[in-house]
Parts: sequence; C-alpha cells; structure tokens
Amino acid sequence: MRDVIHEINSWRGQGKPVAIAANVRRDGTSMRPLGSKMAVTDSLDIAGSLTGGCIENAVYEEAQSVLKSGIPKLLRYGVVNEERPWEIGLICGSSLEVFVESLDSPQWRAIYPALQACLAERRPVAVATIIAGSGVGNKALIPMEGERVGSLGHAALDAEVAAWAKNQLRAGESGSREFEAASVFVDVLLPPPHLIMIGAVHIAIPLVELARTLGFYTIVIDPREALATRERFPRADELITDWPAAALETMSLDDSSYVAVLSHDEKIDNPALKIALSSRARYVGVLGAKKNVDKRLNVLREMGATEKELQRLRAPIGLPLGAVSPEEIALAILAEIIAARHERMETLLPR
Repeated sequence: MRDVIHEINSWRGQGKPVAIAANVRRDGTSMRPLGSKMAVTDSLDIAGSLTGGCIENAVYEEAQSVLKSGIPKLLRYGVVNEERPWEIGLICGSSLEVFVESLDSPQWRAIYPALQACLAERRPVAVATIIAGSGVGNKALIPMEGERVGSLGHAALDAEVAAWAKNQLRAGESGSREFEAASVFVDVLLPPPHLIMIGAVHIAIPLVELARTLGFYTIVIDPREALATRERFPRADELITDWPAAALETMSLDDSSYVAVLSHDEKIDNPALKIALSSRARYVGVLGAKKNVDKRLNVLREMGATEKELQRLRAPIGLPLGAVSPEEIALAILAEIIAARHERMETLLPR
C-alpha cells in the first residue's frame, strides 16, 4: 500500500474513482510478493504492479468493471497454455489470485482515515479483508498496538483474525487463510526500513535519492551545519545537526535500521560506529580505505567494542564494484544494504 498511497491520495483529491488490486494468494514463485498492489482509475491512471507484466492489462480491464459495479472480484490466473496463447496466464509456472475492489466502498471508507494515520506515523498495521465466503469485501484494520477499526461482520471471526493478523505482523508476512465463515487475506504493512547516514558528505546526496526510490526512510546526521542543509538534502526525511553518537543514543535501532558511516572524520565516525555496532541495527558499514580497516578495528576495540560486534562491520562499505563517482558509490552501498535486508550477504562478491 505504501508504494501506491501517494498516487491514490492524489487521484482521490482530483475526484477520480480508484480501484485497487492485490495479490492475495499464489501457488509457486512470483516476481512480486503477496500483498503487491496495483491501483487504477477509470481514466488510464495506473500505479504499482502485480507481476512482471503478465496480467496487469487484464486486471486493469477487470478493475474498470469493479469501478462501475462496486462489486469486488476475486480473479484467478494460471500457467500460460501454449496451445491457447490468446489466454491470459503466467509464464513463471505459478498460479495467482488477485482481489480487486473499489476504494469508494463503505468498508474502505470506514478504515481509510485510520490506515492513513498508521502509515503517516510509521506504525505496524494489518488490513484484513474477506475475499471469499460470507461478507466479501468486509474489512478490519488491526494495528500491532491499539484498537481494531472496522469489522469482518462476525464477532468470532474478528477475534480469530485479529490474533492471526498480529502473528503475521510479527513475522512481517501477508497471507491468506481459510476460516469457517470465510476466506480472509491479511495485508501486513510495516514501517519502511530506516537508512541512517552519518556525515552530510557528497556521497550522501545521491544515497538519499536512491534510498528514497527504494522505499527507505532517510536520516542524515552531521554536526557541521554548513553541510547538513536542506539545500543539499531537500528529500531527506530527517536532517539532524547534532553529533551522531548523541543522536543515535536517542534512536531505537532495530533490524529495520541500516547505518552508513560516511563522514571520513574519525571523531565523528568512531563514536557513532561504537553505538551502532552494539545496537540491533541490521547493517553497519563505514567508508574508508581498505588499508586502514585494521587500524579502525583496533580503535574500536580500545573503545570497548567486542569481537562479535566488530565482525558485523562492513568495511569498506559497499560492494566492490570499482565505483568511482558519488552516484556509483551510493549504488554500491545500497546494493550491499539490499543484500543484508534480504539475508543474502553470503552471496556477495569477495572483497
């Protein structure tokens, strides 16, 4: 939902009717995960995608029907049949179910303000929808903390789904499940990952831009006010002109946090590294020459860093792509961070 919410709100502000399609069940592999969405209007506006392009046009046409009738649809797509190439199908060999509904439905209107608030405040939330059975289209918004908004239409089902949805939130996975009364899809919406950049240096400028494109919430920290300016970082979500170590102490770094230490100034970098390495941050990397890594590790040891913590440090930061320009270096850094995010660090190129 996060990747299409901007377009949805823009279209709704223009008075356009909006339909949203979501991957709710699949058998086999797919380029896009469960919960992937495509939003459309009745005037050729499209945002998001459901696959690599196999079914989007067909779903768009189905969405026009939903916008006219107001009745949601559960669509099923299977493997391409080579003997009937005119049929819509998936070339990846899997099958997929897509739920299409109008955002102007009473069920959506009941939960949409609360959903927007959760997304704006970066709070974990799940949206449960009946996709088959009794009460198709009924919805409940289930935050990790706080009260449910809306109802699936059955008190017992609300209770069962709320418990399951919170387990899905903890696991970070959307999914479908059959209950006695209905088939329910739970769409898990987690806060975006945070990329915290220590040092408002030249490399950080394209790094912010690329990270934003990839859905990261970006924070730049540098006590040097001449560098940490809105003119240089107009798209950073937060710009903090404080000593990074002090700023990091106030943050709750967890496994959705990624720290890139870039200032190339030891009095700024090393105290921040010490805090980041002892935190739950999923990734910590530091800019610098390979020949100076051992020296930095010794300094961090003297500051009290443990060997286990030091093993987490990616130094020099980024994949060894031979990057030269700030933009290339930013790409190498983000590539390594993406590998860490998806637990593929063991597949990285040797340094």
